Amino acid sequence: MAKEKSKDRPLKDKKNAPAQIARYGKTTAAVAGLAGKLAGEKFLGLKIERDSHATELVTALGGLKGPLMKVGQILSTIPEALPPEYTQAFQQLQSNAPPMSPAFVRRRMRAELGIDWEQKFKNFPQEAAAAASLGQVHKATLPDGKIVACKLQYPDMASAISADLAQLKTIFGLYEMYDKAISTKNIHQELAARLYEELDYKLEAKYTQLYAYMLRDEKAVHVPEVIESYSTDRLLTSTWLEGKKILDFKDAPVKQRNDIALNMFRAWYVPLYYYGIIHGDPHLGNYTVRDDNSINLLDFGCVRVFPAKFVGGVIDLYNALMRDDIKLAVHAYETWGFKNLSKEQIDTLNIWAKFLYGPIMDDKVRPIGETTNGFYGRETAQRVHEELRRVGGVVVPREFVFMDRAALGLGSVFLHLKAEVNWHKLFNELIEDFDVKALDKKQKETLKKFSLSAV
Repeated sequence: MAKEKSKDRPLKDKKNAPAQIARYGKTTAAVAGLAGKLAGEKFLGLKIERDSHATELVTALGGLKGPLMKVGQILSTIPEALPPEYTQAFQQLQSNAPPMSPAFVRRRMRAELGIDWEQKFKNFPQEAAAAASLGQVHKATLPDGKIVACKLQYPDMASAISADLAQLKTIFGLYEMYDKAISTKNIHQELAARLYEELDYKLEAKYTQLYAYMLRDEKAVHVPEVIESYSTDRLLTSTWLEGKKILDFKDAPVKQRNDIALNMFRAWYVPLYYYGIIHGDPHLGNYTVRDDNSINLLDFGCVRVFPAKFVGGVIDLYNALMRDDIKLAVHAYETWGFKNLSKEQIDTLNIWAKFLYGPIMDDKVRPIGETTNGFYGRETAQRVHEELRRVGGVVVPREFVFMDRAALGLGSVFLHLKAEVNWHKLFNELIEDFDVKALDKKQKETLKKFSLSAV
């Protein structure tokens, strides 16, 4: 993993302890309520109205900026890691966090760029132009007229992450008492690692530059340019890329929608199959569309570097499903980190795999799939969940979390666009010359170029 210094950190930092304790105080009551409800279901046979309780939980947590927003997004893409009513409700947290006040923004900017920070801009609106999960974005103008995006981190985010991850571990533990279909240990570890990495804006700056390099030959994908002299550990400044929201194109002509989908596909999967690296956060706020249908790819806080053999496993599983080769499928799952799988577990994992791989296995023009109650993959996820409960559950490897998230997140985008293309052809064009050893060498050379450690 590139420059991973992000561990699952307990409450030991005395400097941050007051902020962490305050965070615990705000979340504990809500989590305790969830604990009581789930325990009542399991041990007392009491049925709860999960929809209404999930809404209550989100209301209790909605004023808290930061990690829970990201957690909600990610959990919604893992088949039944939590009851679906809760993961669906958690997604709402992304848009509910209140912005920092103008006075607070001024103090934060002074801390990052010095007492004369305002003189370094021609214009700096102190109202946020957009919200991010761990910060907010201001659209500013530099003295030379260049328009930039200044992403300013919310205060006490390290404390918030530590507190929220502790509470999430409690929720996971409670749910596993109730339902053992999915072991969440590795999911929690992966969430912790990625969230702590997102605090490091200097690391995000390197990832932004890395993506600009990896996508340099993709004329239909644009990556912002980092302005290093205006960036710090908690402030990231880059060029502002103008574009429209993806949902603005839902009713565009079919060719335009298909072109946008093609550009999105290459924006995510060229880095994966050519460099073993994936943008782990494909939600609707992280890309915009230009007038020529090209894509602006934004926000590189959540980037996952995979070992070359893991990417090889992705392709092995595709070939296994195409040939109905169980032995190769087992090899692929073991390459990913699944261990001691029974035949029934393999059959169950293949249900999910056939859903994810279905569009690229079908050599024809087609939509990516269907939604159930507005959620891509929900029906299949519920079926997989029921089967996993029956066969004794499964431990989900860490790397699986963000691969799964990217596939489902992009699938949802293609569904919004109602795109119909030959996904099989797109995929096979990308992997045509794939070689694990060549990928490993190329990845190491590229990461070294940007002072990032190899996996």
